[in-house]
Amino acid sequence: MNKNSNLYQILYAAVMVLLVGTVLAFIYMALKPKQNENIANDTRKQILSALHIAVPDDSQIEETYKKYIIQDLLVDKNGNIVDSAENVAFNVEMKKNVKAAERKLPVMKCRMDDGSIKYVLPVYGAGLWGPIWGYIAVNDDGNTIYGANFSHEGETPGLGARIAEPDFQQKFENKHLFADNQFKVVQVLKKGQKATNGAEQIDALTGATITSRGVSDMMADCLAPYEAFLKTLQGIEAQPEPAAIEEVTDDNQPE
Repeated sequence: MNKNSNLYQILYAAVMVLLVGTVLAFIYMALKPKQNENIANDTRKQILSALHIAVPDDSQIEETYKKYIIQDLLVDKNGNIVDSAENVAFNVEMKKNVKAAERKLPVMKCRMDDGSIKYVLPVYGAGLWGPIWGYIAVNDDGNTIYGANFSHEGETPGLGARIAEPDFQQKFENKHLFADNQFKVVQVLKKGQKATNGAEQIDALTGATITSRGVSDMMADCLAPYEAFLKTLQGIEAQPEPAAIEEVTDDNQPE
């Protein structure tokens, strides 16, 4: 075949594309398990951070996580545990979950070194430039925030990105999710503003109003479905939702 012909050049390019694509696909498949492991370990580290548990070495992340996280739970909107299989909460993908018609409500139960129990609840929302997410650790009183960890995909360095810094996250510690026995999650507000519903509040990040509001909205949206579960921790019996009243029509009227 004439190497200078158009047909030869087209065939040569097609073969090279096929070979390069095959090699890249093989490399991707070979590295995927390691990538998934790294992603899982990063998530474990964020959860442990919300619990103020430091991991001395990255090689010990999974071991440390298994030491403290004693149970995975899925609960329903009435506060009942519906699943407690291994990793059932950890494996919930919050990005898809928050958009689902009926959300799963994952809970990670933790036993600290002093024997106290904490419950970690994931949150997911939107910042200025992309997704933000985090983990809220709650004391076994079902009300007091023990710790928080937030992350982001692309918030502005020095501004919205500061949600991932300890100084901001520590402001949530010892804040409450209920006021006057009503669910009123802590709000993030500008200095001088007051929560209109009596909720506790922390100051927003200077110059990052939208990201701060995103954290506040994320907390309210993602933690509200846990209200019944948190009340069960407080010893308050969840009230079942009222049964739907059947509409009376000509077809179902009594004779």
